[in-house]
Amino acid sequence: VESTSNVEMILKYCDMFLKLKDLCDSPTFKESDTNNDGTIFPKDFRDQLEKSKKYTSEEVFFLISCNSDTNHEGKIDYIEFVESYYDPAKSIGFNLAVLFTNLSEHMPSDARLAKFLETAGTVLNYFESFLGRIEIKTAEKVERVYFEIDEDKLDQWEKPQIKESKKAFFYATISDGGDKEKMECFVDFCEDAIFEM
Repeated sequence: VESTSNVEMILKYCDMFLKLKDLCDSPTFKESDTNNDGTIFPKDFRDQLEKSKKYTSEEVFFLISCNSDTNHEGKIDYIEFVESYYDPAKSIGFNLAVLFTNLSEHMPSDARLAKFLETAGTVLNYFESFLGRIEIKTAEKVERVYFEIDEDKLDQWEKPQIKESKKAFFYATISDGGDKEKMECFVDFCEDAIFEM
C-alpha cells in the first residue's frame, strides 16, 4: 500500500516522457524550430505542450521545470532534452508493461491490480505493439516469455509466414518428445527468436 503512490507516480512520469517524444517528432512541433537546429524558445515549447492537449497544466509546468537549461540565444535544446528522458522512460515503462500484462493474466479479478491497470492504461497501450510474446501450452499450464520487439522489426514480426512458422513450431514441440525435451526446445526457440529480433 505504501508503494502504490510511487508506482502511480512512475507510471505518470513514463507516460509524460513517452508522449513527449511523439510530440517533438511531429511536424506541428517542428514548425516552432525555425532554424531546424533542434532548439526552441521556452515560450514556444510551453505553447506546443499546451496546444497538444496531451498534458495537464501541472504536467506542462513540470516538463518546463525539467528543461530549464538554455543556450546563448535563450533556447531549449529539445532534442537533447527528449533523449535524456525518453530512453529511461521507455525502459522502465516497458518493464512495467511486462509486469502488468503478466499479473493481469495470472490475477484477472484482483481489485488492486485493476486500479493499477487503469492508471497504466496509456503506458500499456504505448507498448502493446512492441510487446512480443511467445507461449507454449502443456497439459498443465501455459509458459510465456515476453520481450521487446524493435520498432524497425515490427513489420517482420507480423508477417504471415513468421506467424505460421511459430504455430508449426509449437505444434511440433507439443506433439513430439517428453516434457523435458519440450521445455529445452522451447527455451532454445525463444533464445533464437529473441536473437533474430
